[in-house]
Amino acid sequence: MSETLLFGPLSVDRYLDEQRILPGGGALNMAYHWAQRGVPFRLLSRIGDDHADVFLGFLERHGIQALPSLVAPGVSASIDVVMRADRQPWMDHFVEGVWGGFHLTPDEESVVRAAGRMHCVLVDAVADEVERLGAAGMLNGVEVSGDFLSFRHYSVERFAGTMQWLTIAVIGWPGTADDPVVRGVRDVAFDQGKLVIVTLGADGVLVLDGRPDVREERFVPVQRVEVEGTTVGCGDAFIAAFLAEWWSTTDVDAAVEAGKAAGAAATRWARPLPDAAFA
Repeated sequence: MSETLLFGPLSVDRYLDEQRILPGGGALNMAYHWAQRGVPFRLLSRIGDDHADVFLGFLERHGIQALPSLVAPGVSASIDVVMRADRQPWMDHFVEGVWGGFHLTPDEESVVRAAGRMHCVLVDAVADEVERLGAAGMLNGVEVSGDFLSFRHYSVERFAGTMQWLTIAVIGWPGTADDPVVRGVRDVAFDQGKLVIVTLGADGVLVLDGRPDVREERFVPVQRVEVEGTTVGCGDAFIAAFLAEWWSTTDVDAAVEAGKAAGAAATRWARPLPDAAFA
C-alpha cells in the first residue's frame, strides 16, 4: 500500500480555568482517531522545541509516527481555552509560532511526491503549501483530501483554487444548506468533478458528488443525540472515520454513516478527545 500522510497543524492548548496544558489541533485529533482505528499513516506537521515533550509523549503513547522534521527551533503554535457554562470552549490569543512562514523542507517534499494519499487540515499555511505543491507538479499521482474546517478563511473563489488539487473535500459548515456559499461550493464540486461532503452538525450531511460517473446531490439526515460533553472535535472524528471507510470500500454511503457514528460518539467528551487520550 502506498504511504498515507496526514498534513496539518498541532497546537498547545492552554486550559486557563484548569491551569493545564494539553496537545491539540485538528491534525492531532485526526491522528488519534486513525491510530485507534489502525489506519497506517505518518504525520507531517511542525512543533517548536519549547513544548516538544507535550506532543512527543502523546504521539508515542498512541503509536503515531511523525516525520523526523516534526520538531523545529522556536515556539509551538498555541491558543488559550476557557470552557464556558454551555461546555463549549472560548478560544483566544492564538500564537502562530513555528507555523508563521511555514514551508515544507526538501525532504518533506520528497515524501509528499512519493505518497499515495495525503489528507490536509487546511489552515492558511497548509493551504498555501498545497497550492504551491500542486502548481509545481508535486502532487501528481497523489490522492489529496482536504478538511476546510468551518470555511471561515475561505471564499467560493479560493475554494475553487484549492480544490483543483484535491479529490475529496469536507466542510464543517456552521450555517444552513441553502446558504449561497454552499450553493457556490456545489457548483465547484460539479464543475470540477469532485466529491464534497458538507457537515451541518445535528442538521445532517450534504453530499455533493460531482464525479463524472455519479453527479448526484443528496441530503443525509442525522439522528440528534444529547450532548454530554462538547461538540468540539466532532468534525475531526467524522472526517477520520469517513476517510478510513472510504479508503477501504469507496462507498460514499458507508463512509458517511461511519462518520456520523464517530461524530455522535465525540459529543460525550469534555474535550476534543476523550480524557483517556491524555492520560
